Amino acid sequence: GVSYMLESRKLSQKLMPDLCQQNNILGIEQYPQLLKEILAENACVDKPFIVVLTPGRYNSAYYEHSFLAREMDVPLVTSRDLFVENDKVYVKTIRGRQQVDVIYRRVDDAYLDPLCFMPDSSLGVAGLMSAYLCHNVMIANAPGTGVADDKSIYPYVDKMIHFYLGEQAILKNVPTFQCRETQDLDYVLANLEQLVVKEAQGSGGYGMLIGPQASKVEIESFREKIIAAPNLYIAQPTLDLSVCPTLTDFGVAERHIDLRPFVLSSPYRTEIVPGGLTRVAMQAGSLVVNSSQGGGVKDTWVVDNLHS
Repeated sequence: GVSYMLESRKLSQKLMPDLCQQNNILGIEQYPQLLKEILAENACVDKPFIVVLTPGRYNSAYYEHSFLAREMDVPLVTSRDLFVENDKVYVKTIRGRQQVDVIYRRVDDAYLDPLCFMPDSSLGVAGLMSAYLCHNVMIANAPGTGVADDKSIYPYVDKMIHFYLGEQAILKNVPTFQCRETQDLDYVLANLEQLVVKEAQGSGGYGMLIGPQASKVEIESFREKIIAAPNLYIAQPTLDLSVCPTLTDFGVAERHIDLRPFVLSSPYRTEIVPGGLTRVAMQAGSLVVNSSQGGGVKDTWVVDNLHS
């Protein structure tokens, strides 16, 4: 969603140039170049050749893939443009083969390499994981990092912080009930009308139940799904998301929002973008902010008060 963040800022500067200048807003326009620098710092060679791997133009996020490739001035490629030979990855160019050192991939793990994962995948590159394990190519994000996005991980965040950093979490974690645990399952089934239930590996706002906003029929239908496969679901209290004034068809009204920050990491540094993607639930009272569910976005300002 970083392209939404960048485009929102461009719109703000175009529609409200004076307001933007007066408030000393920290810039986010450098993100593509910063991303390119961080990718290079993660490479195993100096002056690496970088590509952006996309599933293709039919992917819902293709606009962002092409946008970032253009802004970073690197090739945008699909699996048909790449091949592996002697555990090295090459891209086909009009001047012949070119070895690839870094792949910024926008293809899910399961589709990356048909020799290693899904054998019928046409989106990946045969032999890619072998080249990766030989340290002949760097893949970002690294295969396997998506486990942190699995909602079954939520209950263990505090413990992970303590284990890896030896620190106590500064922010409180949202209580999470694992439906695969008998005690948690009993609590969830007894309190469905008060909880938000999500698929452990779901995304996009799909496959979830928001108890306080659901009908009795919807709750009972979801109850049957949970009982049939409790290991597929987690549940949390219904959070009271922040609201923000939003322009609607009926005038300015409050709508629920959440914030997605962008963090870039290399062995040498961690960069937090001074902005982010604020997602907006455009329907009155809705808690679903996902763009796939009709959500919108807002430009997010981080103001430099030291120079105001």
